[in-house]
Amino acid sequence: MLCMPNDRTNPLKPIKWYKNLATRKGRLEAKAFLVEGTRAIRQIISNNPDELIEIVSTKKLAPFYHNYAKRYVTDSQLCSISSTKTPQETIAVVRLPLDMYSDHLPDKIGTKILLLEDVQDPGNVGTLIRTAAAFDFSGVILTEKCADPLSPKCVQSTAGTVLSLWIRRTSRYLELAEALKRSGYLLVAADLGGVEDPSVLQHQDKLLLALGNEAAGLSRSVLKASNCRLRIPIIQGKAESLNVAACGAICMYLSCHKC
Repeated sequence: MLCMPNDRTNPLKPIKWYKNLATRKGRLEAKAFLVEGTRAIRQIISNNPDELIEIVSTKKLAPFYHNYAKRYVTDSQLCSISSTKTPQETIAVVRLPLDMYSDHLPDKIGTKILLLEDVQDPGNVGTLIRTAAAFDFSGVILTEKCADPLSPKCVQSTAGTVLSLWIRRTSRYLELAEALKRSGYLLVAADLGGVEDPSVLQHQDKLLLALGNEAAGLSRSVLKASNCRLRIPIIQGKAESLNVAACGAICMYLSCHKC
């Protein structure tokens, strides 16, 4: 018989409930999403301890997790919940940040913001969120055609940093970009037709960095709205362009280092 220590008053949720968290509909209905793996879970606990709802595991948990409700399951049950082919032994149920799907900017915006337009690969989106957190960006704005930041592969790629900065996924991203520009943010668009001048990312008190779709790049609307366009110099004869996650990492690094 499966048991959930620390929470005997609540009936056990069916395994299907956890499996449904792999879908956006399931996450919105449950107001929760999954984080897999000990390192990612510890990252969530370190930065957002109140957002963790429950730990699901196949093994006895360390004292580090004793403040949280626990659910012990079999290996086969954990495999059915996990989105990975070789799941780790522990999965966390984390509270869904409902403002993530809002079209309103937070009260505390911060100084550096990342804008992702139609970046569709969840691995790229997750990696860019993780990189933004690592380089002290305050928030990320995503279009509705971007991969869902709380989808399993995206969350896995963030390595537990998905709650380390604010995120907005909205169709009104251009309006948010214009509002940020009116507040003094410089909109820099990464574009193959831009200039090779990394200094445009440096010495900026307020920066909005825009990255586009893996195949099509940024739309004309974003390029037209941008204050300047930046091209990262590469050896054209050996590679036509950079992966969007690599491009974003270079740009975010440059924004943190004054030359």
